[in-house]
Amino acid sequence: MSDTKPAPRVVRALGVEGDGIVDGAAGVVFVPFALPGEQVVGSADGWQRSGADSPDRVAPKCQHFQQCGGCVAQHMGETLYAGWKHETVRHALSTQGINAPVAPLRLIPSASRRRATLTAERHGRTIVLGYHARRSHALVEIAECPVLVPAIVAALPALRVIAGLSLHGHEPVRLDVVALDGGLDVNIDAPDLKLATPLRLKFAEAATTHKLARIALNGETIIERAIITLATAGGVITPPPGTFFQAAAEAQAIMTELVLGAVGKSKRIADLYCGVGTFTLPLATRAKVLAVDGDKVALDALIAATKKATGIKPVETLRRDLMSEPLSVKELEGIDMVVFDPPRAGAKAQAEMIAKSKVQTVAAVSCNPVTLARDLQILTGGGFTIVSVTPVDQFVFSAHVEVVAILTRASPKRR
Repeated sequence: MSDTKPAPRVVRALGVEGDGIVDGAAGVVFVPFALPGEQVVGSADGWQRSGADSPDRVAPKCQHFQQCGGCVAQHMGETLYAGWKHETVRHALSTQGINAPVAPLRLIPSASRRRATLTAERHGRTIVLGYHARRSHALVEIAECPVLVPAIVAALPALRVIAGLSLHGHEPVRLDVVALDGGLDVNIDAPDLKLATPLRLKFAEAATTHKLARIALNGETIIERAIITLATAGGVITPPPGTFFQAAAEAQAIMTELVLGAVGKSKRIADLYCGVGTFTLPLATRAKVLAVDGDKVALDALIAATKKATGIKPVETLRRDLMSEPLSVKELEGIDMVVFDPPRAGAKAQAEMIAKSKVQTVAAVSCNPVTLARDLQILTGGGFTIVSVTPVDQFVFSAHVEVVAILTRASPKRR
């Protein structure tokens, strides 16, 4: 048996998940937490860094980094970090044959995420609350999180109390935690939990003791001590428990700015996958809006918000599962601009309808550059031109990146 040590290999780039890319003897190898220019040594059994650190390597902000699976990029300096996310978007576009320029990454600060999903398990008499380890079902207990707004971090002891009340049996529970104006909102995701009166009283006591604004079980409010509100550029929304909205206020502001910047002379706008209306209300300060989503609870919240808003134009709502039944070409008649912000699967069927329509402007918002690139390819094939592509760092230190793309059509589509 040879005692020859394997030769070091140099990391040549970062992969989309943040791993260092190395050309190994058997092909490409991804080395977690290695940076370009650094040397690594290893084999099929594992790789480790050797030699000097990259000048782009910085000290991580969190004691849980590399154990917790939430962050993959705390060790990257800002220039490398921004370039990596920018390249992720550019590469996704290029795979679809799209060579549109990509704007620099719009950075937002850490400690800005106002929504978190924490998992809780009972280990004997101990409640473990935190995030899963990377690519694992193992749960990592957290004492801090530099991504979250301070109000959520300060509430971790209170959230362990709520988790303890929610854990009955061996199944883990999830806590969807939101920090908005009015306080903390906690939605307990525990389908098998039965809410008898004694337990309801314990939740009420915990909410009072720890000053939680609202507690809900599986989307149904059980305790409400204060009204929580979500501010937009067009009005104030009270989001129901568990509904979707942008994860960081700073990111919401940037994306709203980009979307509103494309409105121009549009008189009627369709806001598709509108959710509770974080784009709808600002758009309604400029034009009439048709807001479409499949979530009735979210639409009801939007309708309530429009009734309280001042200085907005009419908003019409439509409940529709756009994944299975996109707005048709006929339904898009009279629409000047479409905004869509779909789930990670994208909006392929809807993009196909828009491409065949007379819509003049599209603002495509996505948390998945790969499916966005596919949708943009469909739209450009239908006569649209990409005006801008802007990555937004909504998910700080993660491998995810939000993107806003603006497209226009030079002239009405001929049919």
